[in-house]
Amino acid sequence: MNPPIDSTVVQSVIDQFNIPDFGNATIREVVAISGQIEKLTGQEFIHMEMGVPGLPAPKVAVEAEIEALKNGVASIYPVIDGLPELKEEASRFIKAFIDIDVLPQGCVPVVGSMQGTFTSFLVCGQCDEKKDTILFIDPGFPVQKMQIGVLGYKSVSFDVYHYRGKKLKNKLEEYLQKGNIAAIIYSNPNNPAWFCLNDEELQIIGGLSMKYDVVVLEDLAYFAMDFRRDLGTPFQPPFQVSVAKYTDYYILLISGSKAFSYAGQRIGVVAISDKLYQRTYPALQARYGIGTFGSVFIHRALYAISSGTSHSAQYALAAVMKAANEGRFHFLDDVKEYARRAKRMKEIFLENNFEIVYDKDLDEKVGDGFYFTIRYPGMAGGELMRELIFYGISAISLATTGSEQEGLRACTSFIKDHQYDLLAERLKIFKENHPLA
Repeated sequence: MNPPIDSTVVQSVIDQFNIPDFGNATIREVVAISGQIEKLTGQEFIHMEMGVPGLPAPKVAVEAEIEALKNGVASIYPVIDGLPELKEEASRFIKAFIDIDVLPQGCVPVVGSMQGTFTSFLVCGQCDEKKDTILFIDPGFPVQKMQIGVLGYKSVSFDVYHYRGKKLKNKLEEYLQKGNIAAIIYSNPNNPAWFCLNDEELQIIGGLSMKYDVVVLEDLAYFAMDFRRDLGTPFQPPFQVSVAKYTDYYILLISGSKAFSYAGQRIGVVAISDKLYQRTYPALQARYGIGTFGSVFIHRALYAISSGTSHSAQYALAAVMKAANEGRFHFLDDVKEYARRAKRMKEIFLENNFEIVYDKDLDEKVGDGFYFTIRYPGMAGGELMRELIFYGISAISLATTGSEQEGLRACTSFIKDHQYDLLAERLKIFKENHPLA
């Protein structure tokens, strides 16, 4: 049976992009390819390639930002280290949902978590001239490695798939004992695999960061979105697990995009631990004339990059966090929609001979959420990614996330209600055209 999308058009568009290894195509390239094919054929795609939130923004945030704009904040530069109300509420939010104390001074608004990671990489890589490498616990967000390339820094990585639990310690020490690691980064819940590092693993990471004097960057873009547990009640356990309980030197990256559905305004918070904020590094003193990590982060790096963060958006995030802290806004209720979508999409893929790549979270079944991972028996990830384009389904290869497993990352954010039947129809044709041996 012929694929549902005109093969001649698909091949022509793919050829135009001249990508030598299709499995290494970037998210944006896949978006461009699928978008152009849609335009030329009039056939809609099921877009799973880009992690763009699509749920309505919370009313409390929108109203607060509108009010701020009416009050004239658009004509005034924001304070470089952040709106005082936001800093206070961010500090309370971290206490309410992680049970960690971070002073408001270390809670700094940024232009989304991406700016937070970029600035964190920048400063961490300048603290000690002997430490010039960032360690990625993969799989992870592909653009973060692009940031390392832009900075001209070095990076190393490993796929944690085979090193969960106690095995993580020896694997991490392989890298840390060389003495060149400036920072460790990982996401929790994980993008793309959606597993969650647990307390034992975070204690290992935190303990080793203290032993080898390494900063830990904890990417909480999908804050508390492990829907297997109820993490949404302020100041009551269970809390979002965090390395912050086990090391003095950490940076938490909290995004406004996913858990708060406020992606368009590009707002997030970097939370720098109290001890790291005040720590003096001779290399920073020599470079900038000031030596404390927090001062360099805010008054040199962040100031040079963007001179602050959208003034009105800071009011929006402050209002959301305040409402969440007071129990008036249950921010996880709406985003559980992603878990519902993932469950339905996984069922359709599994019915058509696909398999879940990262299917286990240690001894527990991996949760449903913003992402999941798929493979088709006998097909490499890049091959599967390319083949699905002919069926009007776009995703990215796990190879671009640092994974050593063959397969694809699938995002649930763009799936529309009418597309579940379309997905089932197209995967049924794919299954007929690709019988298992």
